[in-house]
Amino acid sequence: MKYALVGCGRIAVNHIKAAQNNDLELVAVCDTVPKAMETLLEKCDLKEEISLKRYTDYKQMILENELDLISIATDSGSHAEIALYCIEKEINIIIEKPIAMSMEDADEIIRKSKEKQVKVSACHQNRFNIAVQQTRTALEKGRLGMLSHGSIHVRWNRNKNYYDQASWRGKWAFDGGTLMNQCIHGIDLLRWMMGPEIDEIYGVTCRQFHHYLEAEDIGMAVVKFKNGAIGTIEGTVNVYRKNLEETLYLFGEKGTVKLGGTSCNNIDVWDFTDQGENDDEYKGLKEMTSNVYGNGHTKLFADVIDAVKNDRQPYVNAVEGRNALELVLAIYKSQKTGQPVKLPLSHFSSIDMAGEFDR
Repeated sequence: MKYALVGCGRIAVNHIKAAQNNDLELVAVCDTVPKAMETLLEKCDLKEEISLKRYTDYKQMILENELDLISIATDSGSHAEIALYCIEKEINIIIEKPIAMSMEDADEIIRKSKEKQVKVSACHQNRFNIAVQQTRTALEKGRLGMLSHGSIHVRWNRNKNYYDQASWRGKWAFDGGTLMNQCIHGIDLLRWMMGPEIDEIYGVTCRQFHHYLEAEDIGMAVVKFKNGAIGTIEGTVNVYRKNLEETLYLFGEKGTVKLGGTSCNNIDVWDFTDQGENDDEYKGLKEMTSNVYGNGHTKLFADVIDAVKNDRQPYVNAVEGRNALELVLAIYKSQKTGQPVKLPLSHFSSIDMAGEFDR
């Protein structure tokens, strides 16, 4: 498959390596900043690849090349625009989180991709973590029984140097805050595990230490699922002095699971009424990762390639991306209104939060 990347920032190395690991033909890269392309290609030992094309305009790149798959790793505010253009040109896409910044755009991506029969995957790569996959299997087998409650804790550090690396970070129009950027992977896991149907959400967000941002650096929420379970969310970049953990808890009538590590890549607690064949192997499992992004990109790319070849939906499709976005935006809306928010949420955008912490 002929592949191209749009956006050559912090996460782009993971996309290039995933493409290489899956034997995709890398045709072109695109970024509005030429230096960003060269820095990325140098990191990936591709700077001397003469046949590899560089573009500063993604539309020109698409018009001048036959492409089967594009991954979008630009600032979050441009995800939807680029995605919809790719879909219109009938090119399959992988969209870095979040899939969009508004519910309207997310719904349009889903609608348009169905119309054009294009495969769209939201890049929630942590679903492919070994610990997460084993937990999902246990859940689907009913080993936890009826769920009582669960929680996600994303306790990370992001300092001014991080935000200074890209001017769009922490802006409502282009990024959102810690819940939208750093915590949406964990939020996706919580909703996926606990049950996608949600009744209502009550959330509180705040800008505590990062006064130079527009958006929040801490957010907390309580989620009432339609199956009766309760979820809690804690997401922050205010941890001193480095990333502490991304931890998912699931509590059921027949089992307790705790996934830990920096990105839910370890199994800290694995306890069930029944004894599984491989339970001793899973207890204390630690999947080594080189960074907080984990190892899931390669597996996610492999799944999307297979979905294209076999004309099926990707494992993490556009609807799943919408679900994660909806939960974050519902928390934002609850902060803005001071009231619980009922789902489904049809009309809300990160831009609706503009000026929230400047009052």
